[in-house]
Amino acid sequence: MGMIHYYNYPETEIFVFDEFLICQIREGAEIYPDHNLKLNDIIQTHFSGTNMVYISNRVNSYSVDPLTYVQTEKIPNLKAIAMIPETELMKKSAEFERDFYDKPYEIFSCLSDAIEWTHQILKNCNS
Repeated sequence: MGMIHYYNYPETEIFVFDEFLICQIREGAEIYPDHNLKLNDIIQTHFSGTNMVYISNRVNSYSVDPLTYVQTEKIPNLKAIAMIPETELMKKSAEFERDFYDKPYEIFSCLSDAIEWTHQILKNCNS
């Protein structure tokens, strides 16, 4: 499970692995539906024809337009989202945002649990 690629954008860092990517959005960033264009480009570059999972490592405070998730779920090979909120407030935001995403979406307290769940999701998609 080595990292394949690293993207360093003004609003986020993205770490791409074999079966998933980890996104860390920067402090104070504002995320809108058009951010999905960049996300979809990265997913199709590294996961074209392969199922994958998006892991959000929420270590910073930022805002997300919940309608972003309506567009995110249209990315065909993106099978699930895992959230790892650092604070209780971030967890409440993640719980609210879950209502806007109709694919599997889970909230975890640590990265290792999110990765384990990712492997289960992808195993079920491929069987």
